[in-house]
Amino acid sequence: MGQALLGGRHRTAGLGLTRLVLLPGLLCDESIWRRQAETLYDVPEIEIPLYRSATRLEDMARIALDWADGPIAVAGLSMGARVALEMWRAAPERIERLALFDFWVGPVVEGEPARRKVLTDLAETDGMQSVAETWVASMVAPDRIDDAELIEPLHAMVCTYTPEQFKGQIEALLNRVDLWPLLPTITVPTLIAVGRQDPWRSVDQHREMAEVIPGARLEVIEECGHLSPAEQPDAVSRLLRDWLTWDQ
Repeated sequence: MGQALLGGRHRTAGLGLTRLVLLPGLLCDESIWRRQAETLYDVPEIEIPLYRSATRLEDMARIALDWADGPIAVAGLSMGARVALEMWRAAPERIERLALFDFWVGPVVEGEPARRKVLTDLAETDGMQSVAETWVASMVAPDRIDDAELIEPLHAMVCTYTPEQFKGQIEALLNRVDLWPLLPTITVPTLIAVGRQDPWRSVDQHREMAEVIPGARLEVIEECGHLSPAEQPDAVSRLLRDWLTWDQ
């Protein structure tokens, strides 16, 4: 079945009951979820909110909640997973289920602001192409760094951002709060997934989070780094399809 892309909205003619919201991560746009939007053909409506200019995670969550009406299933990648949790905190009655990929719920750690400032300074001095080359290489599984079919679209995606937008998203991440206390309050079917070769977040960290969320399931995506929807799109689509059928 074909899909028409309407801004960040993908509509299908397939059968299904759930409106699915897919949340991009840092420096990502709707293209990070494109393969999932194409392959989940029996979901009646898929929304990919765009919040690239927001400078607070809470504002990103509000944009996403306003983007889609009614009850929703929400999947987020990295920063998008934190946005999904902020959506749960703001409007748990709207959220039917959560899928959280390659993320961490903890607060800012020592040295993080300085590490992130290296990239925002690079954006201002050398431009977003230089950021793309540096950042993408640090995100994907090590053996995919020279995979042009994967890497070139990711570079192009990063280059759709301005240095100001990038700095704003970093500001949002550096002002994040500790969400550990929120995890035990989650009462909907929850998937926690991570790439086996994620250079930023470990399998053990994801296991720790999954153990705190009642009934959460942990899935490890093989041969995959931090950008799982792009690196292993078929595996991510299978996980999402399975998650959408879990019993409440």
